[in-house]
Amino acid sequence: MSKYKCIIFDCDGVLVDSEPLSNQVMVDLANTFGANIDLDYAYQHFIGNSFNECANKISKLITQELPNDFEEQYRKESFKRFKKEIKPIEGVKEVLQDLEIPFCVASSGPVNKIKLNLELTGLLPFFQEKTIFSCYTINRWKPDPAVFLWASETMGFTIDECLVIEDSSIGIEAALRGGFDVFGFTAHDYKGELHKKATKTFSNMKSLKELLK
Repeated sequence: MSKYKCIIFDCDGVLVDSEPLSNQVMVDLANTFGANIDLDYAYQHFIGNSFNECANKISKLITQELPNDFEEQYRKESFKRFKKEIKPIEGVKEVLQDLEIPFCVASSGPVNKIKLNLELTGLLPFFQEKTIFSCYTINRWKPDPAVFLWASETMGFTIDECLVIEDSSIGIEAALRGGFDVFGFTAHDYKGELHKKATKTFSNMKSLKELLK
C-alpha cells in the first residue's frame, strides 16, 4: 500500500502537453520586440517560471519596454493555439481514471487557463472547483511552495501524506522547499536535470501507478 494519500499534479507538461505551444507563442511575441530568441531558449529559461519572471527575462534582451498589455497579448495568442492544438499528456487520462486516492492540480497559470486546457483535453471532469489551485489566487509563485502547501491543507492531508508530480526544476524545488516528496516527469526534461533533484523520476505517465506502490 502506498504511503501517499493525495497527489498534487502540476498542470502544464504533466496533465496537458502545453509547453511547446505556450513557449512558441512567448518566443514569437518576444521576437516582435526584438528579443531574437528561439524555442530552445524558451525551454531553457521559461519552463516552470511565472509569467512575470519570463517577461523580466525578455525585458533584459530588448531595448524597448514591453507594453502594459504584454500578458494580455500572450494569453490571447496562447489560448488560440491551445484551442487548435493542445492534447493531454499521453496516458494521463488512464492514470486519473485508475487513481484510488484523492488528487488535485496546482499550477502557476491563472485559473481560466487551467480550466480551459483541462476542458480542451477532456480532463476537466476529473477535477472540481475545490481541487484546482492557482498561484494567481494567492499571488505567490514557484519556487515558493505556497501553492502546494495551500493545496495539501485544503485537500485535508499533511505534507508527508501528499506527493507532488512536477515536470520542471523550479516546480520540483518548490515542492522540496515545502517538505513534499516529488516525482519528476521527465518526458520533456529538456535540460536533463530532474533526476538530480526529484525523489523519483519517470518518463512514461502510465508507469506512475507502479511507482505509487
